[in-house]
Amino acid sequence: MSPRKPDADVPPGLLLVDKAPGMTSHDVVARARRVLSVRKVGHAGTLDPMATGLLILGVGAATRLLGLVGGHDKTYEATIRLGQTTVTDDREGETLTTTSAAGIDDDAVRAALAAQTGPLQQVPSSVSAVKVAGRRSYDRVRAGETVELAPRSVTVHRLEVRGITRPTPDLVDVDVTVDCTAGTYIRAIARDAGAALGVGGHLTALRRTASGPFDVTRAAPVEEAAAALAAGGGPGVLPLTEAAATVFPVRAVSTEEATALAYGQRITATGIAGPHAAVDPAGRLVALVEDAGATARVAVGFPPAS
Repeated sequence: MSPRKPDADVPPGLLLVDKAPGMTSHDVVARARRVLSVRKVGHAGTLDPMATGLLILGVGAATRLLGLVGGHDKTYEATIRLGQTTVTDDREGETLTTTSAAGIDDDAVRAALAAQTGPLQQVPSSVSAVKVAGRRSYDRVRAGETVELAPRSVTVHRLEVRGITRPTPDLVDVDVTVDCTAGTYIRAIARDAGAALGVGGHLTALRRTASGPFDVTRAAPVEEAAAALAAGGGPGVLPLTEAAATVFPVRAVSTEEATALAYGQRITATGIAGPHAAVDPAGRLVALVEDAGATARVAVGFPPAS
């Protein structure tokens, strides 16, 4: 067996990718690896193949940030179709039922969607990535099993109806913007609003426009973002220190404190709760630090070779 080719010398950072339709999140990661010739690439917050928009990738040491950035609130733009249900709760699945929505007026549509805001106990779509006894739910459904998932607590902060159209006399399309917590299924909102109206519903379009402080307006196609990182910067690229500073308050540390942190030692506490990005005089991210009593400890370290 030939030896594994070493990774290319690429600086660590986050890639803000504008995902194209038809690609899985794993496909996006694979393309970034291929462009960069780097194996250590991951993503924060899966997007369905049908969906487009913001997908955050971490490269090299920046993968250590992914678990901390993926839990932020999200913003989506979506189109909900009322009058049909599908096996996947989106347009990619087989149609299960068709019920005329001709008798549903705009006020009723708005009221049903307003009921999908605030704290919710939401049941994920059975064709989702949620694991059941170690296997993805969608794998079990495709194998012919009937899967019932437990509800989960989510919060929809805002659901704005941007427009209501009727592509046919029996169907209603609703364009919405949704601000929600991580883990919210927009497909489930479409399904549940349609069920409340008695006509069924599913999602025909979905685009993630923001995740926490990151916005799709700064994103680029995966190949362009990866090539920009390899070239030292450009559209879709956040170098490691800038990426951490976008998410966490910055704590400037002295050279001596940076050396101590590099050895896993503690430094004086900040007096402010939560992680801080410890940045040395040269502008390099040394660690994420958190107070632990009178001192601050290393929560995530970033050695010089990272």
